[in-house]
Amino acid sequence: MDGQPAASTPRGRLTRDAIVDAAAELMYVNGVAGTSVDKVLAASGAGKSQMYHYFKNKEQLVGAVIKRYLEGILGNQPTIFELHEWADFEQWAQEILAIQSTPKGPIACPLGNLTGELGDDPKFSPLLDSAYREWESHLERGLKSLQAKGKLAEDADPARLAQTAMSCVQGGLLMAHLRHDITPIADALELALGHLRSHARR
Repeated sequence: MDGQPAASTPRGRLTRDAIVDAAAELMYVNGVAGTSVDKVLAASGAGKSQMYHYFKNKEQLVGAVIKRYLEGILGNQPTIFELHEWADFEQWAQEILAIQSTPKGPIACPLGNLTGELGDDPKFSPLLDSAYREWESHLERGLKSLQAKGKLAEDADPARLAQTAMSCVQGGLLMAHLRHDITPIADALELALGHLRSHARR
């Protein structure tokens, strides 16, 4: 998956971004198996030589799409970068809920979609796990900040708590999308926050 050349010019960056964006949209709707290189090229307006200049194969393109999905997810949760108080975790949850409450929602997690399709593929499962771990790492850092302030119990495990919160979020997103109902993700977020707060230092 490594060895992708960086776009060295503004035009090159635009071309590479167009390819990745087109692939991300197609793979979200049709899955990786249902997204051919030709479809990506048609949607992006790029040529085959441009495609293979930046990506040696489709597998490298999928790796770039995973990164793009994570960028979008974190971009919709800006508070996740500034988790310093318990109220910040509440705000983070509200940001997730706001995205799911739009007319297009509830929407499936794009990383969740890929995990369902590629989670057993040894080429992609480490990339997906790494993306989830980066997402979790921001929650973990926030919990460590609370712990340093004496607001989280000393014996609490921030990494484990972050993993539990992520599991709640992913399950909630899946069921909300499947049932076209915001309730599962709303309840999952409430459950996650309640579990985190149960470890608050008294």
